[in-house]
Amino acid sequence: MSTPEGRSEGASGSTAGAGAAGAVGAAGTSGAAEGERRVRVVLVDDHRMFRTGVQAEIGATAETGVEVVGEAADVDQAVAVVTATRPEVVLLDVHLPGGGGVEVLRRCARLMADPEQPVRFLALSVSDAAEDVIGVIRGGARGYVTKTITGPDLVNSVFRVRDGDAVFSPRLAGFVLDAFASTDAPPVDEDLDRLTQREREVLRLIARGYAYKEIAKQLFISVKTVESHVSAVLRKLQLSNRHELTRWATARRLV
Repeated sequence: MSTPEGRSEGASGSTAGAGAAGAVGAAGTSGAAEGERRVRVVLVDDHRMFRTGVQAEIGATAETGVEVVGEAADVDQAVAVVTATRPEVVLLDVHLPGGGGVEVLRRCARLMADPEQPVRFLALSVSDAAEDVIGVIRGGARGYVTKTITGPDLVNSVFRVRDGDAVFSPRLAGFVLDAFASTDAPPVDEDLDRLTQREREVLRLIARGYAYKEIAKQLFISVKTVESHVSAVLRKLQLSNRHELTRWATARRLV
């Protein structure tokens, strides 16, 4: 299990300015310097500016060996693009419209299991929550890195996942080890499983005391969307207000 160092950088289009230099630096270990080593990649993230930043950071194929062959912003787009392009690696955000990264993994299970041309998934997310990490790993992802990762480390991670390795940001590796260390499978929380990944994110922030405007800013969504997610969570969990929701989340150690 490898653990690339995740040094802090901007997680949006702001990475693009320094991207070329950083990506060139990666070539010495995982790019064209090793011959004609190439990897075909699809980017799946609902923030266009972030996809643009990643493309600028790692997508200079001559230097990095990474060829970005497609992009997607939601679950349906992701499944369609991955099916059409059959990349070697998919960089997958955890929180996506349409059901989240776990839903993409579920619908692409056949492609992951292909013995001749397997599609491998590497989660790339702003979230470092244990339930997000475990959820996508159980779904079939080969690794999980956060958006603080540098361009060279991301290039290296993509190649390692392509080659069959499991790759995690250092702090996240412990979540996986803890989750799978016991021979007893953890109990399934049917109530929690009713929620989408985005609803869980909103739930956790509500339980931490964030106001709707603060949640909207943090998740890059509108206040109205936050309200819709909260209403959906309350309905699915059969709760009446945010105070009951907070108690529910605290009892399950989600806060």
